[in-house]
Amino acid sequence: MQLGQLPLTLLVLMFRDTSEACTARPHINALEGEPFFLKYCSSIPENESSTTKWLKSNGSHGQAELRPSSSPRVTVHGYALEFWPVELDDSGSYFFQMGNQTHEWRLNVIRRSKHNCFTEKQVISKTVEVGKALQVDCNHSYYQNLVNRTALYKNCEKMENNKNPSLKKNAEFKDQGYYTCMFFLHHNGKLFNVTSTYKITVVEGSDVQLNCSAALNEKDLIYWTFRREDGQDPNEHEGEEVKARTSEGKWHASRILRIENINEKNLNFSYNCTVSSEKGLDTKRFILLTKDRRDIPGHVFTGGMITAAVISVVVLSLVIVAVICRVDLALFCRHLMGRDETLTDGKTYDAFVSYLKGSQPERGQEHAFAVEVLPRVLEGHFGYKLCIFERDVAPGGAVVDEIHSLIEQSRRLIIVLSTSYMFNEVRYELESGLHEALVERKIKIILIEFAPVRDFTFLPQSLELLKSHRVLKWKADRSLSYNSRFWKNLLYLMPAKTAPPQRGECEAEPVLAGNCP
Repeated sequence: MQLGQLPLTLLVLMFRDTSEACTARPHINALEGEPFFLKYCSSIPENESSTTKWLKSNGSHGQAELRPSSSPRVTVHGYALEFWPVELDDSGSYFFQMGNQTHEWRLNVIRRSKHNCFTEKQVISKTVEVGKALQVDCNHSYYQNLVNRTALYKNCEKMENNKNPSLKKNAEFKDQGYYTCMFFLHHNGKLFNVTSTYKITVVEGSDVQLNCSAALNEKDLIYWTFRREDGQDPNEHEGEEVKARTSEGKWHASRILRIENINEKNLNFSYNCTVSSEKGLDTKRFILLTKDRRDIPGHVFTGGMITAAVISVVVLSLVIVAVICRVDLALFCRHLMGRDETLTDGKTYDAFVSYLKGSQPERGQEHAFAVEVLPRVLEGHFGYKLCIFERDVAPGGAVVDEIHSLIEQSRRLIIVLSTSYMFNEVRYELESGLHEALVERKIKIILIEFAPVRDFTFLPQSLELLKSHRVLKWKADRSLSYNSRFWKNLLYLMPAKTAPPQRGECEAEPVLAGNCP
């Protein structure tokens, strides 16, 4: 059967030539929490070299030499600097000195993903074109002699046959995904793991363009090498080198290799992309593989795309509605389920209201909001029970102790903010509430900006530690209605409660007479 008579899908496997396991590139990424190494590329055997040393830049403080005593995580072995493991603080510039020669690397340590077995920035390949004999081999060029066990994962799920972790099969579209080789190794009595992740993408096509690109210096060269005994195939066309200068003063170069009408000579053959610099050669290898496959009928493909698009639009619309109306949805669910968070916690009040006390004219509206508007709506209309110091506590007694006790008996602390708040005696109420919220974790704080506050720096920095803190803005012209966004947001932050509204019912506990509407 002739290859040209069959529909083709192609797999391009791309991997770095690591025969010497040295670090040629000047900019290196490493993954937090894994062993990592830098190794100088030299043609001189290590036992014949002159004095060597490793240094790290400390910014304006110059360079510090790295010795075994510098850190228990860092070891030096001649041309190699090892990290057991590398951490975020290890990012920076590193230098290797041998005689009068100095080589520099810029190391960037990437934060490990908490929700995935790999980090997207460390995925090898963006390979397209897939096909037959798909192969993933888990072998490490540097740590292989230390490896105790190896496992292979696909999309973070462990694959079978891990006695010899590798993948070798005829490629299918279901094979595309992320393949992670995990190497387990021991060092100084501790177990570490190193990962290498490859993204395999399956697409079809009988023509291929291979792009060789790299960041290099002005005098460096980039080129393709593919030698056969019978000479170059006439369907292989190497493009011109394209160079562009980056903002960092470096050069980015690329060179395209176009392969037309792929035949047997192009398959299972190494196309080598090489960068030549004063530091040596750095090579990437591309291999084309083939896979026979039946075409998907056009109407099936079109129908699937339309269905996927409709589902995506519906899901996106539902997400947008859920985000915009999350407060309304939460309040509706509370009402539907009849939730009540106040039945078993043993507390007396749903909220303690903290505000500037006194009868100064400039505080008139703010004072009326705290002692009249909030109780009228939250107590009279929604059935909550508030603690308002001027109304519910008899004069005399130890004020500080009374306030602390009342806050302990409350489920929320509502603070009516103003720029004078922290310079008034009521600041103790906020400090007591922060202690209950941060240390005791028994209360949540609600901030109400009654009048515009331009700068919130007057508030304690510890308030930022509260996940639940949120500022609600009172806008008299738009917040009067019980159904306004302000009252909905405030109800959302208040505890769920099923008690009926008081509607004019007098409190049994307030000492001051004549306050019942």
